[in-house]
Amino acid sequence: MKSFERHLAEAKNTHMIHIEDMVIDGGVDGTRAAINALRDLRNMLVGHTNDTKAVTVKWDGAPAVFAGIDPTDGEFFVAKKGIFNKNPKVYKSHDDINADTSGDLAAKLRIAYTELKKVVTKGVFQGDIMFTKDDLKGETIDGQRYITFHPNTIVYAVPVKDAKEVLAAKIGVVWHTKYTGSSFAGMSASFNVKDSDFIKTSKVWQKTADLPEDHSATLSEKDSNTIYQHLSIAGKLFNKIKSSTLKEVSTNKEINLYINTFRNTKVRAQSDITNTKKHAEELVQWIHNRFDKEIDKLKSDKGKAKKNAKKIEALDWFNKENTKNLILMFDMQNHLVIVKRMLLTHLDSIKSINTFVKTKNGFKVTGSEGYVAIDHLTNGAYKIVNRMEFSYNNFSKDIIKGWESDARG
Repeated sequence: MKSFERHLAEAKNTHMIHIEDMVIDGGVDGTRAAINALRDLRNMLVGHTNDTKAVTVKWDGAPAVFAGIDPTDGEFFVAKKGIFNKNPKVYKSHDDINADTSGDLAAKLRIAYTELKKVVTKGVFQGDIMFTKDDLKGETIDGQRYITFHPNTIVYAVPVKDAKEVLAAKIGVVWHTKYTGSSFAGMSASFNVKDSDFIKTSKVWQKTADLPEDHSATLSEKDSNTIYQHLSIAGKLFNKIKSSTLKEVSTNKEINLYINTFRNTKVRAQSDITNTKKHAEELVQWIHNRFDKEIDKLKSDKGKAKKNAKKIEALDWFNKENTKNLILMFDMQNHLVIVKRMLLTHLDSIKSINTFVKTKNGFKVTGSEGYVAIDHLTNGAYKIVNRMEFSYNNFSKDIIKGWESDARG
């Protein structure tokens, strides 16, 4: 089996895990990497290091776009996430785009192909499309005029007086990942994306996902000490948890799915896990009920017996020893969540652009989508997101999304 470090080095940035979920999904190495990434971020925010590469901003763009030079033939391309299919799907002309896509997506990819060809002349990069010209709108929010773009859930707003570059552009892109390798299949991701990687042109409004360079350290000594204490407790819990349990929870697909799915029910319900022993008990009951519902739907005795055997097998995993270690893992997650929320409060004070969500009653101020913490030892990247706010914004019917027709006006 590949080591976690090797997996990260070879991984493509197509899915990112919440940093606290590395305790469940990352095994021993992944859990340690999550602690290291949060420690790096704390050190950056207290000024112990000037390296802002401990964190990048997570922009809420759509669709994702890849652009660069195909290493096998030297031709420019744009692509969606199909770039990493067994047979890579890349577009090297408008005809390629039209043959595989349609509608608004095709229109955006055609603009991307034409304009990004001017700015990406070497390497392969991944970013998010924030807007094309038709997406820009003038809005008055709290008495101020803005030029806005609304690619997904978050509305980005630039004061009209500062919007010259946005208005001149045919497309807006935020770049966050760089790929190297002699083939698409063999490429590895890194997050060391610099402005100098791209040619400047007025037709492309482009940013990297870095924090603003002129930000000042914002973490007080009191908050720094509090974070240090929680990370220390997390480290002590880490040492108590059996490594075999960490490994099995991360590799046993069914057990991993049950734990993560049940946790997500709590997130959607906006419910913190304050009693981890009770949470473990509720998890077992939830699995029990889930199987019973599936068994009730089956008509044959043979089918019911087979499903019941799977239920017994699943519940047997939650023996006294495994449950004890699982509770320690939940405790550890809670300490990482406390650290994450404290760091988010400070990171959100460094915003370089105004962010809102659009409701049926107007606009409401919100934080950024989140951030990406980077562990320097493994080059691993993990989401630092306010899951309660993000979940509400994503699933609430009161929040209008960028792709909804009434949001397009």
